[in-house]
Amino acid sequence: MTIQHASRPWMNSELEVLRDTARRFFESECVPRQPAWVEQKHCDREIWRRAGELGLLCSGIPEAYGGGGGSFLHEAVICEEQQRALVTSFSINVHSGIVAHYLLAYGSEAQKQRWLPAMARGEMVAAIGMTEPGAGTDLQRIKTTAILGSDGRHYLVNGAKTFITNGWHADLICLAVKTDPEARASGVSLLMIETRDLPGFQRGRLLDKIGQRGQDTVELFFDGVMVPAENLLGNEEGRGFRQLMQQLPRERLLIAIGAAATMQRAVDDTLAYVTQRHVFGEPLMAMQNTRFKLAECQTHATIARSFVDDCIGRLQRGELDVPTAAMAKWWSTQTLCQVIDECLQLHGGYGYMNEYPIARMYTDARVGRIYGGANEVMKEIVARAMED
Repeated sequence: MTIQHASRPWMNSELEVLRDTARRFFESECVPRQPAWVEQKHCDREIWRRAGELGLLCSGIPEAYGGGGGSFLHEAVICEEQQRALVTSFSINVHSGIVAHYLLAYGSEAQKQRWLPAMARGEMVAAIGMTEPGAGTDLQRIKTTAILGSDGRHYLVNGAKTFITNGWHADLICLAVKTDPEARASGVSLLMIETRDLPGFQRGRLLDKIGQRGQDTVELFFDGVMVPAENLLGNEEGRGFRQLMQQLPRERLLIAIGAAATMQRAVDDTLAYVTQRHVFGEPLMAMQNTRFKLAECQTHATIARSFVDDCIGRLQRGELDVPTAAMAKWWSTQTLCQVIDECLQLHGGYGYMNEYPIARMYTDARVGRIYGGANEVMKEIVARAMED
């Protein structure tokens, strides 16, 4: 008897068509290329353009700006299918789900018209530059500066960023800077950086990670980079920290959506393995320990999916608050690691071999407890909300 998963409360026929398109794209055009992308530590540039052709980029951005005219639901479907396929070598979440929405929410009309259509077509790849060598979760302590020149027309940017997803291909970077180096939160601003042929801008090495090894994660350096003042996001300096905080629930929910999708993939793969694997003359699935462990893992996956679906509904209604998004992020990524560990154990020695997807899931999933705000910080957010 197959477990009947509850229907998604937010799904409709349009989203099912999108899901089918996304699934075919990731499985047929990305999965076969993953080994090559892992070897070179970045995807091929043309995959971004192909995703744009299929309408998989900026799906939640209005058609007036070149997007798909959809909503967060469209982005959620694409996120689920990318994570289900274990395609981790480029981040549509960062490009479409995060940077595009900073532009949509805070950009001027000219900024939206200039960058969003090119992002939707995959002609420009976007990244967000927050983390620095000495400042990760505490964004108030960033050291990268953007000082407005005496003519008021250009900012002079100096500093460095690290762990930047999509950084190798990035043509556009939403950069967190200090426009007032002496202030904390009130000194943070967001500046849009076009990188092509930009004097003083340099990409560092492709970072060697334990997981998501095909993802182009790099260091970025800014040495006297001149950026037009009109590239400031928002109509005045010092709004960046507030802008970041307003958008983080969306980012954290996308992480939770991906974790829930990967969790179910881990369970499905393991069920298939233990059904055909024989130990002591009978299927591994016939052993009580195997059955109990898988029952536990499926229960976790079902709870994760239900929690995520509830959060998606809240976001659509404008009701997803910061503490709830933090709960979804920390719990789903923590539980994902636990479920994958149990599933890998059921694979035995084969679970330790990279040729098996469960091994790649094991290393790829670990960073989920770190990025988007470390899980310890998520718990602090929840605890503070409980005190209010």
